Amino acid sequence: MENSTPLTEAIFYILLALRNPNHGYGIIQEISEMTDGRVVLGPGTLYGAINSMVSKGWIHLYSEEKESRKKKEYLITERGIEVFNQEVKRLSELLENSKRMGR
Repeated sequence: MENSTPLTEAIFYILLALRNPNHGYGIIQEISEMTDGRVVLGPGTLYGAINSMVSKGWIHLYSEEKESRKKKEYLITERGIEVFNQEVKRLSELLENSKRMGR
C-alpha cells in the first residue's frame, strides 16, 4: 500500500464521520460536534475533499436522493479504513515519542 499519510485534519475527520452513511451537511455538523466547534468545514473544503477521496477509492457514494436537492450520502470503504488506521498508528507514534521525551 502506498503511503497515504499524513492526512489533513479535514480528511481525517471526514473519514471518521463516514463510518456510517452521511451526507454533506451531516458531515459538517458531526465534525463540528466532535471537535466542540474547533473544526468547521466550509462546503468548498468538504466537497473538494469528498471528490478527492471518491477518486482514490477511500469513500463511495452510498445513496442519492433523486427528488429535492439530490442529497448524496457517502460511506468509508475498506481502503479508506486502511488509510485511516494507518494515520491513527502514525499519530499514536508521534504522541508516544513526545511522551517518552518528557514533553
